[in-house]
Amino acid sequence: MKQYRPYTKSRRHLTAISYRQELTADKPHKALLAGGKRRAGRNSAGRITMRHQGGGHKRLLRDVDFSYKKVVPARVETIEYDPHRSGFIGLLLYRDGERRYALLPQSVKVGDEIQAGERAAVRPGNRMALKDMPIGAFVYNVEIKPGQGGRLGRAAGTHIEVVARDQGYVDLKMPSSEVRKVLETCWATMGEVSNPESKLVNIGKAGRSRWLGIRPTVRGTAMNPVDHPYGGGEGRQGRGLRRAKSKWGKPTGKGQKTRTPKKYSNYLIISRRKVGKKRKQTL
Repeated sequence: MKQYRPYTKSRRHLTAISYRQELTADKPHKALLAGGKRRAGRNSAGRITMRHQGGGHKRLLRDVDFSYKKVVPARVETIEYDPHRSGFIGLLLYRDGERRYALLPQSVKVGDEIQAGERAAVRPGNRMALKDMPIGAFVYNVEIKPGQGGRLGRAAGTHIEVVARDQGYVDLKMPSSEVRKVLETCWATMGEVSNPESKLVNIGKAGRSRWLGIRPTVRGTAMNPVDHPYGGGEGRQGRGLRRAKSKWGKPTGKGQKTRTPKKYSNYLIISRRKVGKKRKQTL
């Protein structure tokens, strides 16, 4: 982690990642770059569905292969930064000459060989079906449906633990402490996602959040009654409600259950995630 001299108030607690020690390439592979329109938290109708998003620095989209089921061995050519994700990506050079981007684990370096398939060795970076993973292994970039590509465990420094295997399913322990079942024919990558120091970064100032595309958040107590359940009152007021609510009156935070009661995947959940004080005691 880099720390800065506090010659301004905003730089006193500001921290950053030492990219020069981690990355090996300054420019991305041009053939795997693409443009694209940034949604800024809006859906196809132009309505805001996710608040506090917009602006930010311009960035190009890297075509990352989250499934990489190509059984040809590949060599890690470079380790690069991806502005669209917190973990580092690597440019893989396959023996047949093709190049693809992939999400890298922590211990993989330039020159290491990565392979996918049933014959792949159990080591970080290799990708195989969950039925071939040993119990207790740490995996990431896990599929939810076979052939869909990795969906779970893609943030920097995260991993998913293989807990058990039974009747065509594999029990996985998520970073949130939830335990759920996934089909054993789904694929995953061995190891933990790279760049674990990402969680320790202190943004330090408001301007840096704007570079990242994060817009300001207004407190509910500072609003009017028409705009938020917490709004109104003379001066500072408590929320006046027993349970925390969102702007639309839905329960939020403080250990309340927000999952849809009749969600389609409820039968796959073995143990619900721990929240609030309970989670701190168990972790």
